Amino acid sequence: MICVNGKPVSLSGTTRRLSDALREEAGLTGTKVGCDAGDCGACTVLMDGAPVCACLTPTARAKGRDVTTIEADDPLLTALRASFLRHGAAQCGICTPGMLMTALALLRRNSTPSRADAEAALGGVLCRCTGYQAIITAVCDTAPPPAAPEGRVGQAIPRLDGAAKVAGDLFGADVWQKGGLVARAIRSPHPHARFTFGDLAAWAAAQQAQVFTAADIPGRNAFGVIPAFADQPALAEGTARFRGEAVALVAFEDGAEPDLSSFPVNWQPLPPVTMAKAVAPDAPLVHPSRPGNLLIAGRVRRGDAAAALADSAFVVEGEMQTAFVEHAYIEPEAGAAWMEGDTLCIRACTQAPVMDRDDTAAVLGLSPERLRILPSAVGGGFGSKLDVSLQPLIGLVALRTGRPVRMTYSRSESMTSTTKRHPGRMRAALGCDAEGRLTGMTFDGSFDTGAYASWGPTVANRVPVHASGPYRMPAYAAEARAVHTHGPVSGAFRGFGVPQAMLLSETLMDRLAETAGIDALEFRLRNALRAGDETATGQHLAAPGIHECLIALRPHWQRALVEAQAPGRGVGLATCWYGCGNTSLPNPSTMRLGLTSAGVPVLHQGATDIGQGSNTVIPQIAAEALGLPLAAFRLIGPDTALTPDAGKTSASRQTFVSGRAAQASGAALRAEILRRLNLGQGARLTLEGATLTGTENGRTARLDLSALPEGPFGYVLMAEESYDPPTAALDENGQGIPYAVYGFGAQMVELEVDAALGTVRLLKITAAHDLGRAINPLLARGQIEGGIAQGIGLALMEEYLPGRTENLHDYLIPTTSDVPPIESLLIEVPDPEGPFGAKGLGEHTLIPTAPAILNAIRHATGIALTRVPVLPHRLRAAISGGRA
Repeated sequence: MICVNGKPVSLSGTTRRLSDALREEAGLTGTKVGCDAGDCGACTVLMDGAPVCACLTPTARAKGRDVTTIEADDPLLTALRASFLRHGAAQCGICTPGMLMTALALLRRNSTPSRADAEAALGGVLCRCTGYQAIITAVCDTAPPPAAPEGRVGQAIPRLDGAAKVAGDLFGADVWQKGGLVARAIRSPHPHARFTFGDLAAWAAAQQAQVFTAADIPGRNAFGVIPAFADQPALAEGTARFRGEAVALVAFEDGAEPDLSSFPVNWQPLPPVTMAKAVAPDAPLVHPSRPGNLLIAGRVRRGDAAAALADSAFVVEGEMQTAFVEHAYIEPEAGAAWMEGDTLCIRACTQAPVMDRDDTAAVLGLSPERLRILPSAVGGGFGSKLDVSLQPLIGLVALRTGRPVRMTYSRSESMTSTTKRHPGRMRAALGCDAEGRLTGMTFDGSFDTGAYASWGPTVANRVPVHASGPYRMPAYAAEARAVHTHGPVSGAFRGFGVPQAMLLSETLMDRLAETAGIDALEFRLRNALRAGDETATGQHLAAPGIHECLIALRPHWQRALVEAQAPGRGVGLATCWYGCGNTSLPNPSTMRLGLTSAGVPVLHQGATDIGQGSNTVIPQIAAEALGLPLAAFRLIGPDTALTPDAGKTSASRQTFVSGRAAQASGAALRAEILRRLNLGQGARLTLEGATLTGTENGRTARLDLSALPEGPFGYVLMAEESYDPPTAALDENGQGIPYAVYGFGAQMVELEVDAALGTVRLLKITAAHDLGRAINPLLARGQIEGGIAQGIGLALMEEYLPGRTENLHDYLIPTTSDVPPIESLLIEVPDPEGPFGAKGLGEHTLIPTAPAILNAIRHATGIALTRVPVLPHRLRAAISGGRA
């Protein structure tokens, strides 16, 4: 018998993981599983008051002990929950139970911890979203929160879905139907191999399991986020093209897992195509239909860049190499599938429910109407959960057997089989005149898109648009290619190639400023885009805020330069810009807003919240446009049967695009209400039960909602509006309007280099970001801090090596001790196209961090680094040899 949260609980088994027993037997799914190896800390519970990893604790060890989980009713835990909400310490929420349990143990032994105390205590729990700053603040400041503001646009209110986050929200692995099947994939251990199966029927009979292969797929065995490039099979047929590719599926009764090591598959390893030889004339083809292993190339040309560089007073040239980077969200892919009549229902973690539905339906030979996607809470995505993963697999089992099925990837399985950031090999040249004004730039980049297309076309087309940086560039020639290899599939990862490109562009910008004898910040100010300027694609910008970001950093920069005169100290700067939404493609979002006969505003909001805050920001926009209090609203979240298509959560588009749709819906419903009340736009609306009251200039009018007939969606009044950003296709030279709105930012890094050890200690990061209008400043700061943490990983520690770094022990991501204090400066230069002037923010916050770190290292050491991550042995070698 075990005492769990003050109650006796009987858990079977002695060697079973405590995490499994709590989740599977006790139904306490608030304890999360992110690695089953003690690396992530998401499963942390308290045993006799001390934090332990439940995934490493045998159930027998808990016998006779007091175990506390996130579900506990404890006054101090209640105060911690409130503090996490007030300070924005929970974003996606998957690490939050582990953080709260660890913090609870800390506060029980030290009621007034310092930030250093909290940092040390929480060091064993990984977070991929927040950057840790808000979490540490929340642990150190648990005083009762003040009254929350009402939630108007511009107010820093806690996230509306936050209560679930701090209580152990329901993610993909947390809801399943009892008595259903469990599915596991058989995956290739080789980057390239032919394979054949043995006697599958005999093996299945012996193991009391069912086996599914590509031959069982009833539809098109190819999926992809961009339909024209769809090429990835749900189950490979005869040839595996990357390590971790699924070749078969095994389904079995819950609790009766077969011996998968005996699965009858025969492998014939083949030489893999690597980036080093992918474009060689005699290179084998990964896909016979793609000559030269070229997926696609994108380009932007403006003027004669070569001539401009030849005539420039100063020119610098350089190269940059980046690695595969793993998303490392703490929630591995998970979900469940079941039949409801003729409709296949799939509940899973996703960033794009409608894309999931359409891709999965095509694979399974279903009409989209017969497939319903019900997104779970998403424990981090950052781009990888845009591509389908297990959805076609569990859908196939449910469809073929008629039984419910669930599937959860192991950490290793998640890391081997899902997408990565594209490795890039880039060269560029940059020039300016004698006064320090940019004259021209050339850029050439090849990006390893891996075995299948995924988001390779987006990276190839987005990089040339952005590689010039947020500067006036009179002459420009940029090309980027997505190249196939037998490496991991490279997909979307917070920036779609722009972080890689800006590593090169912004480090060259520093070198050019120094060559011209101009301060790095003043050089950027001299060339920063201003309202009315043209970009390299010929687009006139209405509200670029990069100048304002740099001005905001100026006093910090001047102070830091003085302090960085100490030995080993350095300060670096970098900027960014990022187009919000798809590149020159349709990008619509639709929102539905209705009033019930009981007087409840209901927002059907299909934009998935992966921690960035769309479940809060979009309702704030809708409420502002409608003119009714946010507290009165009921939110119906993403569900392909209940919400219109809001598009995918990617490319920093939801606040802008879905926000505009929400604003339009609110305005349309408000207009209909005012028409019925015969009042003008300045009227103030209030709700009291079913009575809607409007007042204007001393005149009052009322509408009895209960007396109105209900429409087809159950509302007495309703508006459904769509918004699609106005863009224009790029011509053969990349000229056009790729994005309607851009966000801008600049970051400054202060650090210290230990030349003997090759280590870098970050001291402070100051970040100025133009987000047009800060719809919710609390959530905006959280995005900045989280993006910076991922930028730190890109610069200093993260490199995915297939077969070597397939867990969170060997693949390092920043912990509490790796992220320095961050000061966020929210800059508001409203864009007329954005909702209430807002621009996107999510991607932008990562882009400047890594190049600013490299520039700061160069300032400290004189070394211009050309490869990331800057691992200690590489930095030592560069310092010793004078180059990198």
